[in-house]
Amino acid sequence: MNLSLIGKTALVCGSSQGMGKAIAKQLSEQGANVVLLARNKEKLEAVQKELDHSQGQDHHLLVADFSKPEEVHKAVDDYLQAPDASIHILVNNTGGPPPGPANSAETEDFLAAFQQHLVCNHELMKLALPGMKKDGFGRIINVISTSVKQPLHGLGVSNTVRGAVANWAKTLANELGEFNITVNNVLPGATNTVRLEAIIQNKAKKKGVSIEEMEQEEKSIIPMKRFGTPQEFADAVGFLASPAASYITGVNLPVDGGRTGCL
Repeated sequence: MNLSLIGKTALVCGSSQGMGKAIAKQLSEQGANVVLLARNKEKLEAVQKELDHSQGQDHHLLVADFSKPEEVHKAVDDYLQAPDASIHILVNNTGGPPPGPANSAETEDFLAAFQQHLVCNHELMKLALPGMKKDGFGRIINVISTSVKQPLHGLGVSNTVRGAVANWAKTLANELGEFNITVNNVLPGATNTVRLEAIIQNKAKKKGVSIEEMEQEEKSIIPMKRFGTPQEFADAVGFLASPAASYITGVNLPVDGGRTGCL
């Protein structure tokens, strides 16, 4: 099985922590040159030091805030102005919208989430696409949520926007397949990240139970009876980014320990 990404460059969004950081490290271990992108420069510098350099990789970092699509566009566009710079693997990943029911969300909440997720994803795709076509190799991988298969309670804005991203990706997969560019979505379930901690704390407070009790309740509905790790999620992304996944496109892949109740 060919998992090598030597000679390929991967742009990993939201790579200062959590799943984004794990993905960046995984792709570097497969030989990719990694471009880190997030808003916290100090954290990115720390992650850059952890990336694999043993296969001659050349890693970079870019600083931009995903709530400002024009800032994200400029950072990546400036990077691509360098001679022979290109992006072969685009991993779209950024923090989810705040929790809450859809019926009480403000219009501005939807617009902000739409900008942060779909608009930024689209801008980055347009920037990376010419190089992918030129080199005859492309991977667009979107980190979304299992809510695109089964909406999650209390995440009204997120459910809505994630669904839009999933349909955008499926449309792109149909359009770009002939160029050897695959487009796939990877759907994390309950994964040990800062975001999961915040969600559990919020649920525990609302129910008046301890964090430990809330954790056990959440684990009880997962067939594997545990939370996933960022590395387990990164392994799935690493496979989809590799030549081994050359005939897989347009799919929603849950990495959730079986929690999603539908096919």
